[in-house]
Amino acid sequence: MIERYTRPEMGALWTQENRFRVWLEVELAVCEAWCELGVIPPEDMEHIRRTADFDVDRILEIEELTRHDVIAFLTAVEEKVGPPARFIHLGCTSSDIVDTAGGVLLTRAGAIILRGMDALLDVLRDMAHRYKGLLMIGRTHGIHAEPTSFGLKLAGFYAEFARHRERVAAAVEGVRVGKISGAVGGYAHLDPEVERLACQRLGLAADPISTQIVQRDRHAAFFTALALLAGGVERLCVELRHMQRTEVQEVEEGFGKGQKGSSAMPHKKNPISAENLTGLSRLVRSNSLAAMEDMALWHERDISHSSVERVIMPDSTILVDYMLSRLTGILKRLVVKADNMRRNMEASFGLFYSQRVLLALIEKGMDRQKAYELVQRIAMRCWNEKTQFPDAVREDSDIAGLLDHAALSDLFNPAYYLRHEDTVFSRIFS
Repeated sequence: MIERYTRPEMGALWTQENRFRVWLEVELAVCEAWCELGVIPPEDMEHIRRTADFDVDRILEIEELTRHDVIAFLTAVEEKVGPPARFIHLGCTSSDIVDTAGGVLLTRAGAIILRGMDALLDVLRDMAHRYKGLLMIGRTHGIHAEPTSFGLKLAGFYAEFARHRERVAAAVEGVRVGKISGAVGGYAHLDPEVERLACQRLGLAADPISTQIVQRDRHAAFFTALALLAGGVERLCVELRHMQRTEVQEVEEGFGKGQKGSSAMPHKKNPISAENLTGLSRLVRSNSLAAMEDMALWHERDISHSSVERVIMPDSTILVDYMLSRLTGILKRLVVKADNMRRNMEASFGLFYSQRVLLALIEKGMDRQKAYELVQRIAMRCWNEKTQFPDAVREDSDIAGLLDHAALSDLFNPAYYLRHEDTVFSRIFS
C-alpha cells in the first residue's frame, strides 16, 4: 500500500524484512519443538538460537538464482548458522512456514485493527450520550420523515460498529492457526506434536486438518469481515457527507487553520475525509472478492493464491487501520450545528406530525382510510401553500369535532418522538 495510507505500526508489520523475520520465528519454533522432543541436541539448538539471522539483500540475491523465496531465505539463514542449520526446516514444506507466518501476521494485524475499532467505539459512545435528546429531523429517501435525535443516530452507528468488531474478532480467531504438517498435510516426515508445540510458541492454534496449506475459507472470512467493516465506515461517511451539504449544514468536518478547500474557490469547505474513506472502502471490498476467489485451489494446493495474498494481506489491513484512525479523527473534530438541526425540522412546516394526527383520529373511532385521506389532504395543501400543518389541523372542522384544544396541543409536542430514547440507549450501552 502506498505510504499516504500507511500508519507506522501496521506498515512495519508488512515490511519485507519483517515478513522474513516472522518466517524465522516459525522456523525457530519448529526447531524448539524438535529439541523438546529430543531430535535436536540442546547444544545445537542453543547455537541455532544464537546465530540464526539473515540479510535481506542476500536473500534477494539468492532468489535471483533459485526463483524460490523460501529456499533463498533458508540458504541465507544457513550461511549464518553453519552445520547445525541441517536441523532447520526439518520435515517441513514451504507452506508450513509461509502459512503459519501468515497466521502470525494476520493475527497481529487483527490486534491493531481491533484496537482501532475500540478507539472508534469509545468516541461514538461518548458522542451518542453527548447528543442524546438533541432533536433533528429523520429522513427516509432523503425526505423529511419524523423527528429523531442525533444521539440516537450515533447510537445506531455504535451498535453497528460493535457488530463489526464481533465479526472481525471472530475472523481473526479463524486465521489464528498454523500448520506444520508437511507436504500434502499428512505428517509423513513430522510429528503432530511438533505442530502443536510450535504453534503454541507462536500464539496460534494448530489447524485440526490441513492439506499442504491452511484452507482459504479462513482467509476469505477475514477479508470479508474487513470488507463489511469498510462498508460500515462508508455508511457513516455518506451520512456525514449528506449532513454537510450547504442546504442541510447539520454537521461539518473540522477545518484546520491554513486548510484550503478548493484551488479555485476560496470559500469551499468540503467533506474531504469522509469522501476519502468512501473511496477506500471500495478497495477493501474488492480485495474481499479476491480472497474468496482464492478458496478453490487445485487438489492439496497450488500457488495461485500466493500472488493475491502478497497484495491483499498488507493492503487491506493497512487500509482498514488507516480508515479507522481517520474516521475517529473526523468524529472527534466534528462540528455539530444544533441550530441548523432545529431550522431544518421547521422547514417542512410541521408535516412530520402527520402520523400523530392520523393515529389520534383512529383512536377516536374514525376509519383508517378516511383518516389517512383527511390528514393527507391537509398535509399536501400545507406543503403547496407553505403553511404550518399544526395550524391547519386546528382549523379543520372535521378534526375539531373529535380532538379538543388540549389534545391537539399534546399532539404537536416534538419531545414525544424521544419518549423511548432511554430504552434504546439502555439496550445498546448496557
